[in-house]
Amino acid sequence: MKEYVRTIADYPVKGIQFRDITTLLQDAGHFKQVVDDMTTPWKNKKIDAVLSIESRGFIMAGAIAYFLNAAFIPLRKPHKLPFETYKVSYDLEYGSTEMHIHTDALDGHDDLLIIDDLLATGGTALAAVELIENFENKNIIGAGFIINLPDLNGDKKLKDKGINIHSLMEF
Repeated sequence: MKEYVRTIADYPVKGIQFRDITTLLQDAGHFKQVVDDMTTPWKNKKIDAVLSIESRGFIMAGAIAYFLNAAFIPLRKPHKLPFETYKVSYDLEYGSTEMHIHTDALDGHDDLLIIDDLLATGGTALAAVELIENFENKNIIGAGFIINLPDLNGDKKLKDKGINIHSLMEF
């Protein structure tokens, strides 16, 4: 399915090779395969909640949560969640931002799966891990991505934290 991912040079800033998944997901059969393939590694695991990173991660995470009979917990950008939140600042390949989670979002949810579209430097996924660390007794079962960019070492950083990762393709 790698051939269906469009690469856009110098987006959003010069030097970045942006991997556009919209060309992959605009085909119903490919979208179904992505969701199925991202769900499969976790089917026999106990997962209470799927946490997903705004915004492209939401596309798959809702469907994955549905198939795993798990809750869906959004990790959002600043000023998007209406209740009290924990927040963490983190760097991207091309800037910095914050990620938020409601302070009560993981009540009753102990075994967690993180889903996003792309793993690059690991900054976003590690920010999600840091948010989860605000809660007591939470177990991160793993993290799933459509795309991994192994040359940027995000996968190594997550593995060094003991997090099992699964991605559908590498660039």
